[in-house]
Amino acid sequence: MDTWNNIYSSFDPLAFSIFGFNVYWYSLCYIIALLLALILAKYFVKLYKIPIAEKMLDNYFIWAELGVILGARLGYIIIYDTNTAFYLSAPWQIFNPFVNGEFVGIRGMSYHGAVLGFIIATFLFCRRHKQDLWLYLDLCALSIPLAYFFGRIGNFLNQELFGRETDLISTPWAIIVDGIPRHPSQLYEGVLEGFGVFFALLIAKRFQKANGELIALYAIFYTLARFICEFYRQPDAQLGFLIFGLSMGQLLSLLMFGAGILLLFYLKSSKNVKKCNNFVNNNKKSQNFK
Repeated sequence: MDTWNNIYSSFDPLAFSIFGFNVYWYSLCYIIALLLALILAKYFVKLYKIPIAEKMLDNYFIWAELGVILGARLGYIIIYDTNTAFYLSAPWQIFNPFVNGEFVGIRGMSYHGAVLGFIIATFLFCRRHKQDLWLYLDLCALSIPLAYFFGRIGNFLNQELFGRETDLISTPWAIIVDGIPRHPSQLYEGVLEGFGVFFALLIAKRFQKANGELIALYAIFYTLARFICEFYRQPDAQLGFLIFGLSMGQLLSLLMFGAGILLLFYLKSSKNVKKCNNFVNNNKKSQNFK
């Protein structure tokens, strides 16, 4: 257990260097997460006979990823970064991967910003290609959680987003950071927000009556898991604890939870259930599954 407790003192976040560019384990985990999300999406399209052509799905994947990256970066700058004014006055620096001439990659991403960017990108894609918005959002709800697990593994390997202080007696699996035992909250989040949400949605899929229900439930399940995990995660130093002793992540999760509840009530209305079911039945007859 001592080796585990002191893993940060021996583990190098840098995976390798190539042509002068540093490649971190975090980046590799991010790539794995993206590929896994796409693989799962294609698997679920075939498993549940979802009327989305493979070429359309590949095209959508690019739109969604661009939305996630833009939303995550902008969200971090607006919500968490202390240099917001600088970036707004020099927007070309937002995605500058160099610091003092050294390639360090793009650091600072916000999950909730990524969600907003993802939703906007999905809306624009579906509007442009005349696709059903709820169908794509539900597919993403099933495909994202397991991939998200690797994102949190990346946070852990990158030695960031540390957990709150604890002790090795009550928490023998704690990770020592600068001499202080801390909860490995990144792993807690990976398990609950990844595997937990994934299996909850698989069960919910069996009882789905309307398109859009899964993305609403994803918002609810994820925010519940995130809210719990935040009690073990150290708040951002520049923000600390906010209203009622809650972190920014918890406050944003409450907003997302409320949005999920409202959306679920909207979709549960008999009018919308009928409309969504009719859409699915009509598309099953008119589209192929290439």
